Order: sequence, then C-alpha cells, then structure tokens
Amino acid sequence: MRFLNKLENKLGKYAIRNLMIIIIGCYVFGYILSFASPNTLYMLTLEPYRIIHYGEIWRIISWILIPPNTGIFWALIMCIFYYQLGSFLEHAWGAFRFNLYIFGGIFFTILGAFILYFATGQTASVMGGYFTTYYINLSIFLAFALCNPNTKVYIYFIIPIKMKWMAILYIAIVAYSAYQTTAAGRVAILMSLLNFVIFFFATRNVKSTYNAKQQKTRYEFQRQMHQAKHEEQAGGQYAGGARHKCAICGRTELDDPNLEFRYCSKCAGGFEYCQDHLFTHQHR
Repeated sequence: MRFLNKLENKLGKYAIRNLMIIIIGCYVFGYILSFASPNTLYMLTLEPYRIIHYGEIWRIISWILIPPNTGIFWALIMCIFYYQLGSFLEHAWGAFRFNLYIFGGIFFTILGAFILYFATGQTASVMGGYFTTYYINLSIFLAFALCNPNTKVYIYFIIPIKMKWMAILYIAIVAYSAYQTTAAGRVAILMSLLNFVIFFFATRNVKSTYNAKQQKTRYEFQRQMHQAKHEEQAGGQYAGGARHKCAICGRTELDDPNLEFRYCSKCAGGFEYCQDHLFTHQHR
C-alpha cells in the first residue's frame, strides 16, 4: 500500500479516467469489424511469431479489440455488466489504481504470450486462441466480488445469487479448464489472471475497505459537495494559485476543475484529500 501510494503520488495525474468506456468502445469496434469483415479479426490476434518475424507490431495491442465470441444480445448485456463493475472499482480504488490493475492484466497477458512462444517455438497462428480478453474481464469480476461478496446479481434476470458464490463458481470453472487444457493453455490462464493475484495480495484490505456501504457513503458525499457552494478565497497557497491539494496524488483544482476536496477528521495535521482518496487513504 505504501509503495502504491508513492507511485500514485508521482504518476496519478496521468491516470485515464473512465477507462471502462474505452474498453467497451474497443469491444463495440471489434463487433463492428466482426460483422463487416470477419477475416479482419485474424489480423488482430496476439501472435508473437508474426510480431517478431513479420513486423506486425500492431498485434501487441490490437488483440484487445477482439470481442468475446457471443451473440449480440449477450454481448450488450456483458458490456453493460462489466461497465458497471469496472466503474465501481474505479470509483472505489481511484482512477490510478484501476488503470494499474487493467494495464497490468494486459501487460502480463502479452508477456505470457511471448514466454510461451520462446518456450515452444510455436510458428503457427494459434496463440490468438489462448490469449484473449476473457480473463481480463474475469479479473474485473473477481475483484468486484472480493470487494462486495454479498452483492446479488440475477442470472437470466430471475435467479438471485451472491457475487461470492458466482466468484467461486468461476474459479472452479477456470481450475477445471486449466486441468483439461494443454500446458500452453495453463500459461495463458495463469498470466492473464496474474494481475488479480498480485494486486489482491498487495492490497489485502481491499475487501474491508471498498464495500458497497462505503461506496454509498462516498456517493452521498459527492452529492452534498455538488449541492454546496464553495466559498471563494483570495489568492492561493499552492503553486499556480491553487487553494486545494490532495495529500496522496498531489492534484489541485487547477489540474481538474471537477475535483472536490475535503479534510480528513481522523488524520492529524489537517491533511486534505480529493474525492478519489478521501475514503481510501491510510490515516496519518
């Protein structure tokens, strides 16, 4: 947590906000391609052999455009569902940590593909079948389930089931898939979910800190802040004339006029935090 706090303090201003919109947008574009030109998708898969020997470097990232292989109706449901889960995690963790989680999953997936290539010398275009966004999406689901194990979802819009049981079911399916598949498939599964394993053990208090009750309190705080009028103060106490500065990420109202700031009553010394870190920081 301390390492992440330091990293966020230095790099937090570069975080991409509303990252799930970009991810869903990639899926939508991929679905359009699949209908307009299905053969084009074969040019987008993650194939280390073709990247190295044919210079098709776009494959390093283009594989995230390939949508899950499902019907248009279930694709729409999936996009809405994962947008909601991802948006919750971004609000709960902050944009920087959610970015780190998602891009970590993408990086480990790419790394796994190249490890598998150098280990097997695979030359045929088959790795794209192993390395997809399926497990990136699964890592989002598992992270949400750990934060909110008792939140209910409705299977087929009828049957209620708690997230923790869904997570256990998915883990069992993944374990069975790893048992049934080849060594290459096991590498793909492990590397694609490595971001979830690392991030969870690096932030073991995520379950107790980022639950639905706290998120409700957070939204209430934001609602009240939007209703209240900020008192104008002459001059500023930070660089550029800024009046507010987050003690975690260092951002001010000059970096983003939509940021809201509050002092933490539990921190000694009057530390001020933005809305992304008011509920998630370690008290000083």
